[in-house]
Amino acid sequence: MEYYNYCVNSIKYKTKAIKQLSKLPKNDSKKIVLACSDLANMPNCRNVKALVNQQDEYRLRVGNYRVLFDFDGVVRIIHIEEVKKRDESTY
Repeated sequence: MEYYNYCVNSIKYKTKAIKQLSKLPKNDSKKIVLACSDLANMPNCRNVKALVNQQDEYRLRVGNYRVLFDFDGVVRIIHIEEVKKRDESTY
């Protein structure tokens, strides 16, 4: 019998991200929060990419939105920093 060590991370939202989510349409904010809950399995997540030249910063793609977050594999806490609609000034 094989045993798997599943990664479970704690997800915390910064005040700025909560304000940004509250300004979005309800359907979009629900999709984003649901996608963020999948980050508990980080680093085994889909639609996640490490940002270039930025330490411990990643982005999660959710439709036309990008969730910017920090991930420290040692502490196992994910801080959702910002939620932005994707455009030229997102990054």
